[in-house]
Amino acid sequence: MDLARLVTEQPNPATATLDTLDAREICRLINAEDHKVAPAVAQQLDAIAVAVERIAEALRKGHRLFYVGAGTSGRLGVLDAAECPPTFGTDPEMVQGIIAGGPVALTRAVEGAEDDAAAGRRDLEARGVGSGDVVVALSASGRTPYCLGALELAKEVGAFTVAVTCNPGSAMGAVADLAIEVVVGPEVLAGSTRMKAGTAQKMVLNMLSTAAMVRLGKCYGNLMVDVRPTNEKLVERARRIVMRVVGCDYETAAGLLERSGNQVKVAIVMGVTGLDAAAARQRLEEHGGFVRRVLEAVGPSDRR
Repeated sequence: MDLARLVTEQPNPATATLDTLDAREICRLINAEDHKVAPAVAQQLDAIAVAVERIAEALRKGHRLFYVGAGTSGRLGVLDAAECPPTFGTDPEMVQGIIAGGPVALTRAVEGAEDDAAAGRRDLEARGVGSGDVVVALSASGRTPYCLGALELAKEVGAFTVAVTCNPGSAMGAVADLAIEVVVGPEVLAGSTRMKAGTAQKMVLNMLSTAAMVRLGKCYGNLMVDVRPTNEKLVERARRIVMRVVGCDYETAAGLLERSGNQVKVAIVMGVTGLDAAAARQRLEEHGGFVRRVLEAVGPSDRR
């Protein structure tokens, strides 16, 4: 596709006099344009939901989720993948981010890397992508060669493929099994897709990972019951989650977590049922890891 025809490359009429404005007015215009992002994402909820179910199904069966992108898109994918282990207690291999140019591209632009389709194939192949995995390629333009190479390799090995773009009818969307096309319109600064397009992709990633993890039983209500308490903030969060669900005081929650091996789900089941850690863990396994299912199955005589 001709770059000049892409929506994300067009000059924005609303900001045509940007260089004549004071700081307050520039910020007002940026904010006004940002307000268009959430409604654009809402137009793609059906497609996003399909992707969520496919991701959850894959992860439930022991397969993996890969995010692939270049520049801002690649950094957003790596960020979302990196947040999954502390938030949801996942193995770092379960959700992986791959960025064109490698780790150095996270902090320094490696602009030419996005044009190498063969590198996209190699980088994904090096992770051992296979049948049953899900590959989500991220690109504002929807034409990034690095992403196209990765998508083509993913399809060849039988992975389910998703393209997240900000242009309709994109080349990536045509290749992928599922296209999520969030059309946010021209940027405040023409072609600067780190702005609205980046925000849109971040919102989609929030949905993909969070909703998939919810479908896997990684939360109870809206509480992150698989959080890993690896720093002071997360230790406090874990204790207060146990307090809230079990209905106990702070010291009791701390004791339950200690005896559970700092596993919030296990501590909750221990606190509600009086079971020891091993028995509580077994009960969770019997109910697919869902705290709610365990608690709903606990009769009055089983509660402390």
